[in-house]
Amino acid sequence: MTFADPWAFWALLILPLLLVLRLTRERRRSGLAFADLSEASRAGRSLRQRLIQLPFALQLLALALLITGLARPQEGIEKIEQISHGIAMEIVVDRSSSMAETFVYQGRTMNRLEAVKLAFHDFVMGNNQELAGRPHDLVGMVAFARFAETICPLTLAHGAVAGFVKQVQLVSRAERHEDGTAIGDGLALAAARLRAAAEEAEGKGGYEIKSKIIILLTDGIHNSGQHSPLQAAALAKEWGIKIYAIGIGEAQKPSFFSLGQGPEVDVRTLTTLAEETGGRFWLASDGKALQEIYQTIDRLEKSEIESIRYLDYREQFSKFALAGLALLALSCSLKWTILAVLP
Repeated sequence: MTFADPWAFWALLILPLLLVLRLTRERRRSGLAFADLSEASRAGRSLRQRLIQLPFALQLLALALLITGLARPQEGIEKIEQISHGIAMEIVVDRSSSMAETFVYQGRTMNRLEAVKLAFHDFVMGNNQELAGRPHDLVGMVAFARFAETICPLTLAHGAVAGFVKQVQLVSRAERHEDGTAIGDGLALAAARLRAAAEEAEGKGGYEIKSKIIILLTDGIHNSGQHSPLQAAALAKEWGIKIYAIGIGEAQKPSFFSLGQGPEVDVRTLTTLAEETGGRFWLASDGKALQEIYQTIDRLEKSEIESIRYLDYREQFSKFALAGLALLALSCSLKWTILAVLP
């Protein structure tokens, strides 16, 4: 415990002064003269006589507590982490119509896009189980169908990320002209955002980006956009960005078996993207597999922090003040009732 105003303890010097004044007054108190007090001394002292000084003692103790309260006692320590090193990551999410396929995540049936969004939230914010969250990393999101767009800029304020993620929706019937799978454009946009963030951090100093990664989640085959996936991978490699590719669903099947069905995961292309940039590829056919993939990425990409301690004090004045007032009330009650002294 510390005290914000320790000078207030100088007031404790008044306590011995009050004690001296009390003793002096007791000696000067007038009384009746007796020739012999031997018989009275044999009678002893009653409990009431023994406690006659209790109210005064309680008053002194109450005053000491009130003075301690004036010194503003404080306690409590918190730790704040000064973020100095972290990972910049862009989550690139496919929102094309094929992501409407049914997917089971954490025992709940939903579409693939909703499962991807929930898994991303658990990865960034933590799920109180296997994932502790990524509080020290720059996190952003890019979504794509026929066109790629930035959903959430790279930020350390992860509380705002959830609101941005909610905006990501499947291509609706009214937006059929926007349907498609522009994997290359999504990757190229994410890579450009990461490169710009790294340059900005380098120019300003302070926060240092330890590594740059892209986590790509798609269930289809590239069929739109200005950049091919391999062109985007070449840019990522040039800028020192790793791509972790996650295929949602099943591997691509021969065309004879896929008649009348939506596109399946292009394992070959996604594997190449990952290998070219030093990342990895996984296939997530169900929610459990998706969770395990994020756990693996969480282990592969560790953040470093430089932490400092600071003291976050909580005022304890009220405790001492209330205790002092309670003792004063007790002292007055005793002095005016069972320990009352007649003049």
